[in-house]
Amino acid sequence: MPHSQTSAPRDSLAGVRLARGASPWLLPTVATAAVSLLRARRSGAAKAVAAPATALAAGMLWFFRDPEREITQGRVVSPADGVVQSIMPWKDGRTRVAIFMSPLNVHVNRAPLSGTVTSVEHVPGGFVPAFNKESENNERVVWHFDTELGDIEMIQIAGAVARRIVPYVPRGTKVEQGDRVGLIRFGSRVDLYLPEGVEVDVEVGQKTVAGVTRIDRD
Repeated sequence: MPHSQTSAPRDSLAGVRLARGASPWLLPTVATAAVSLLRARRSGAAKAVAAPATALAAGMLWFFRDPEREITQGRVVSPADGVVQSIMPWKDGRTRVAIFMSPLNVHVNRAPLSGTVTSVEHVPGGFVPAFNKESENNERVVWHFDTELGDIEMIQIAGAVARRIVPYVPRGTKVEQGDRVGLIRFGSRVDLYLPEGVEVDVEVGQKTVAGVTRIDRD
């Protein structure tokens, strides 16, 4: 059965499903490509611009894609597409799973469990590369979900290029597991904190797919 989607609608262009929040970046790029292609036959300058502009527009379409997913059944699913960067026991008994997202990944993040969003906090910070340890002080959005496992914390971290995190749902929203909750533009990281007693079922270096890869073990 297809998974129900309750989060905000997406942008779209030429039938391609795009992430909500893509328009400010994508539309000027596509418009430039379209205009340069139309003028290429009459203008040498336009012809010179057409090829790189079209390639950039195609790249933007790929980056901001937002495919449908069949959500995996399980207690905790990955909130992000990417690669597990680290798995670290935390002082309070929780385990942090950090997922690095390259510019080639889908950058729409999803709810790891069903529950209610109890907090969405924007924290200003720097913009060092997301794979750097110092990225913990980067610009970020801290989420808390009230779930059947208790409070679940998820942090969207901006990278060196990603300078905008776009939350899709506000505090108080009830979400289903795998619902879209936000977007990080360009390379970045998502940290998920598993409660004490929840065992991790992924390993460092493993690829994850948001809403599909299960993070915990029964």
